[in-house]
Amino acid sequence: MAELHFFTGTMDSGKSTLALQTNHNHAARGRVGRIFTNHDRSGEAQLSSRLGLTHEALEVNPEFDFWRYVVTTLTQGGRVDYLICDEAQFYSRDQIDQLAKVVDELQIDVFAFGILTDFRTQLFEGSLRLIELADRVNVLQVEALCWCGKRATHNARTEDGIMVTEGEVIVVGDVEDRGGPPAEVAYEVLCRQHHRRRLTAARAKAVSLAPEPLPFG
Repeated sequence: MAELHFFTGTMDSGKSTLALQTNHNHAARGRVGRIFTNHDRSGEAQLSSRLGLTHEALEVNPEFDFWRYVVTTLTQGGRVDYLICDEAQFYSRDQIDQLAKVVDELQIDVFAFGILTDFRTQLFEGSLRLIELADRVNVLQVEALCWCGKRATHNARTEDGIMVTEGEVIVVGDVEDRGGPPAEVAYEVLCRQHHRRRLTAARAKAVSLAPEPLPFG
């Protein structure tokens, strides 16, 4: 029986690497799959991991319909045994429903990969729907680490080195900073304690290097 799998973890936990490995394992057994991604780190329509591995992929834009794509492919004589869906947190609720329909009605396995929460610690729309519908939810065992050495559980966004907890959920490239020049956007994984304190690695280093106040007297 086909199943809808959801593999999740923080940034740097190896989701895209596992997606590529999953595709390799199935393709090596003669199965034919399709790979999808959305807002990949490379900025191109491809699946890429931080280890430097890449594979061509189809970009999932807001209008993309998984059910229509798969049915059209099959009716035109194509073969689809499984789908690899990376960056699934960015998919819409409707698109996740389409993936579930592909599994149930066409008996095609779907392997979705994505992070659970955004920099505001709120669930992404796609991830929430996957938790609600997936046959299996798998938390990746490769633990990303906070700068303090504890297990990282939260994704933080910084703009010009300052951690922020408000703003657009999806940012590609730089963002405008209050009408001024574009702000430099970066992401970092933190443990819950340091995310709550907004204490990034750079800020922690700055605090540790700050001169101690002179004693009175």
